[in-house]
Amino acid sequence: MNKTEKRVYDLASPVAQDFGCYIYAVEFVKEGPDKHLIIYADKEEGISLTDCEDISRAMNNLLDKDDFIEETYILEVSSPGVERKLTEDWHFEKYIGSSVEVSLYSPINGSKKHIGTLSGYADGKIIVDVNGETIVFDKKAVGSVNIHFEF
Repeated sequence: MNKTEKRVYDLASPVAQDFGCYIYAVEFVKEGPDKHLIIYADKEEGISLTDCEDISRAMNNLLDKDDFIEETYILEVSSPGVERKLTEDWHFEKYIGSSVEVSLYSPINGSKKHIGTLSGYADGKIIVDVNGETIVFDKKAVGSVNIHFEF
């Protein structure tokens, strides 16, 4: 997380808690010509559109009041989705036992993409069982890890 994302995360966490939710992640990204501040919120039973609207309204007021982001941006509050990214240590710990898709910068065992069961995470090492083989990925060598969901 960069400084802006961290500050928004810190502001948004108590707001989300007020609505029975938690902040999963924050991204401040350029999409086309626009900057987007995306706050991913969730709760154990799943987040609703009303939850997102409530958090968005509250955050809009806080961000306008604090006014620490100099650039023009579009505020979005969204669910992290069923195929959510795993980026933080607590994400990996929470989803041990889940099916994940690991995308790599350089191939391991001839492939840059591996789908398997997340079996562990410690000290920046992502442990995934892939077709009966345990593969340990260094988090620094991984492009992305997402929950894998078969539709």
